Amino acid sequence: MPNHPTILIFDSGLGGLSVLREVVRARPDAHYVYVADDAFFPYGHHSEEALVARVVPLMGELIAAHRPDLIVIACNTASVQVLAPLRAAYTSPFVGTVPAIKPACAQSRTKRVSVLGTKATVAREYTRALIRDFGGECEVMLVGSPDLASLAEAALGGGSAADDAIAAEIMPCFVGDAADPAARTDTVVLACTHFPLLLDRLKRLAPWPVAWIDPAPAIARRVCDLLGPPGGEAEEAGATMIFTSNKPHTLSRALTPYFGGRVPA
Repeated sequence: MPNHPTILIFDSGLGGLSVLREVVRARPDAHYVYVADDAFFPYGHHSEEALVARVVPLMGELIAAHRPDLIVIACNTASVQVLAPLRAAYTSPFVGTVPAIKPACAQSRTKRVSVLGTKATVAREYTRALIRDFGGECEVMLVGSPDLASLAEAALGGGSAADDAIAAEIMPCFVGDAADPAARTDTVVLACTHFPLLLDRLKRLAPWPVAWIDPAPAIARRVCDLLGPPGGEAEEAGATMIFTSNKPHTLSRALTPYFGGRVPA
């Protein structure tokens, strides 16, 4: 691989920034192209057929334009529905995002785990297979959130995301006896990359403390497995931000921390 590989991060919107942040920390020398398919957001509201028809040709255009060395699908919904067709269509290496059910169930002490994702992600057979394969003795609750991704998108963009609206989305994750720490949910899998963008508020609004499992660090480790360790100076690398809607945006200041301090072009 080149000293400064190009890594393309793809999501339906801004949720993949939670993954980008970890990947940039692992490979600060890489050039990053972040693509937000906001023209088709939110992915959780579309059928699998519609997503495949949308994402596969779009990815072909992006590969031709940017020639990435590796592509991260920083979206659970896209990964469980479109990753296989993408790998079948293109030779570029892809890293997907799947619900972190295995580590969550391995660390849960009460054996009560909730998976908080979009309705599309929690409804997929792929997600249920992860529970069968790695759930062990855990009681795993699937919680399909219709609006939390949109609330996270709005919050990052400076819009309205009220506490009561966020709390209503996460409350079904919390089951068991609130007064007995040994008999209640102790682990919540964040099965949508938008959700870690709200992590501070999720912790504050939760009825009791839980471990919130973010897949981003594991994705960053996988990127390094495929590309190797950093091979150049970080200050020589750049960053590009693309919105498929082509709508003007004024988010450069908000986005800069996720790009490791760089202002995305």
